[in-house]
Amino acid sequence: MVALREWLFRIWYWYVSNVDKKGEVLFMNYGYSNPEMPVSLNAEDIPNKYSAQLYHLIGSATDLKGKDIVEVGCGRGGGLSYIVNTFSPATALGVDLNKRAAKFCSKHHNKQGLSFAQGDAQDLSFIADGSFDAIINVESSHRYPRMDLFLKEVHRVLRPGGYFLYTDFRYDHEMTELKQQLAATGMVIHKEIMITDNVVQALEADDQRKRVLVKKLAPRLIHKVALNFAGTIGSKTYNQFATHKYEYYHFVMQKN
Repeated sequence: MVALREWLFRIWYWYVSNVDKKGEVLFMNYGYSNPEMPVSLNAEDIPNKYSAQLYHLIGSATDLKGKDIVEVGCGRGGGLSYIVNTFSPATALGVDLNKRAAKFCSKHHNKQGLSFAQGDAQDLSFIADGSFDAIINVESSHRYPRMDLFLKEVHRVLRPGGYFLYTDFRYDHEMTELKQQLAATGMVIHKEIMITDNVVQALEADDQRKRVLVKKLAPRLIHKVALNFAGTIGSKTYNQFATHKYEYYHFVMQKN
């Protein structure tokens, strides 16, 4: 199942990388909606406000100011760029398996202290032990064939006292295994919150914008596939979240 999802996502990322020449797709997460969470957005982030709010949830979990951070699975870079603008880390590195994504990010997110590189989440050997104060991983790990290898790399790359800021979804029957894998890292779990309903609210609020974007970027032949990846209302992906067949969690963990 994971291998199939990975294959489908690779195809989709490849397609987006080839057609989105103007950089209209800067976030590739399902978003987060919470009226009680105040978020101040720059003009560039307003079209992607629900996706940005998911990163605000992550970034506000601990003090990132002046810290060295890395996002593994940075995608199109919009999320890490938002973190840099909002929470002022000293340095920020974005890593993505897709070479085109890393190249796109380097071109479109030119900020002091922000850099991007191609790399495998399950083998971050180009990063030295204890290099970062925080590791961010947003809606990416469901694609990893070996989650256990990724978590070993997380523990290795974090400095003592460093934070793993993690959010992703799984099928409901996969959540027990995921929680066992997280517990096996030996890191302290400070926060564990199911945010599935907040994600559904974001999908509903952002539905029309995504439909317009799909119509603009994707040929009619693959509209249905694109709408499903976007999680538009009525799609299989949306229904999986709405019925909690997919469960979406947010974790804040700390290395001893």
